[in-house]
Amino acid sequence: MERWRLLKNPRVLAGLGLVAVLLLASLWPATVTVDVARVTRGALRVTVDEEGETRVRRRFVVSAPVAGRVGRIDIEPGDSVDRGRTLLATFFPADPTPLDARTRAEATAAAAAARSSRDAARAERQRAEAASKLASSELRRARDLAGQQLLAPAELESREAQARSAEEAFKAADYAAAAAEHQLQAAEARLAPPSTALGTRELEIRAPVSGVVLRRLRESESVVPAGQPLLELGDPSAVEIVSDLLSTDAVRVRAGQPVLIEHWGGEGTLKARVRRVEPSGFMKISALGVEEQRVNVVMDFEGPPEARRPLGDGYRVEVRIVVDEAADALKLPNSALFRRGEQWSTFVVEGGRARLRAVDLGRRNGVEAEVVKGPGEGALVVLHAGDRVSDGTRVAPREE
Repeated sequence: MERWRLLKNPRVLAGLGLVAVLLLASLWPATVTVDVARVTRGALRVTVDEEGETRVRRRFVVSAPVAGRVGRIDIEPGDSVDRGRTLLATFFPADPTPLDARTRAEATAAAAAARSSRDAARAERQRAEAASKLASSELRRARDLAGQQLLAPAELESREAQARSAEEAFKAADYAAAAAEHQLQAAEARLAPPSTALGTRELEIRAPVSGVVLRRLRESESVVPAGQPLLELGDPSAVEIVSDLLSTDAVRVRAGQPVLIEHWGGEGTLKARVRRVEPSGFMKISALGVEEQRVNVVMDFEGPPEARRPLGDGYRVEVRIVVDEAADALKLPNSALFRRGEQWSTFVVEGGRARLRAVDLGRRNGVEAEVVKGPGEGALVVLHAGDRVSDGTRVAPREE
């Protein structure tokens, strides 16, 4: 009876209720605050990212034609030069060593071979010039026909590409002819005997091509051997990009794939296109001392030249080669994924609880992954789940 009277006491009943509430609260599972994101639909781009370097497409190295003394070279990097007109350096040839019969015969044959190479290079230059003029003429006629809607746009684009290719071939032939001319001069200089004026008079080395000075390899007056490089010339507006990729990434790259140029120092993103993946790789030691097998990938700029005008020779850029993309893909963040055995999985928030769901993936980049099979569009997934979240855990989205 005494026990029943105690149970009917309001204070005792209140105390028992408070104990029951505290016990229930201690046993009730805690709610975990998590970061969440939604499964969305949109564009997904898969890229190979790497650093690259710009370089002038065609370089011309001016070297000493014979052994002797070169005067001080005052022309500086960045100065413009005109072919055959700009004086690059003054050269004082050393007295040639008398040649024996065998050496003179070899030098005579080398000069004859260089003369034949010079003539062949000139003929090739004339042929390339004629082909360039013909391509330009055909392009003008094609544009007239296109203006009258008598020629398909695709055919006009083909004619423009042929004209550009012919112009580039003419430039290459022009450089080759200039190189052959200097090779002939070097071969003939070996035959000059000490009794001629060659050993006493100075030689003027003039620009073999038009462009700018890229590098000055020797500045002060000094004695140099034959073939010593003195200057590098080229056209800084005709630059390309070369990037050494890991061989495991290079196998996914093909000629013609688009490239995005970022973090190059200027505003916006430049566009380029893969021109060539070199067939031979090489070993490179990384900053961490790891041996890596690398492959050079060469890319050409696209778009107006004015956008990339600040870029010169040897500038650092970051390239993103687009190897795959989808315009309308169902995707979710990579941070929502984790491995469960051999299967990719994620946690979906349903009714305030985390539910484990298997996911089949398609394309992936460093940020997002394509969902082939799994949560549908709009589903809320948990980011960075960690070990505090399991199937059925109560979760609450973190408030931003």
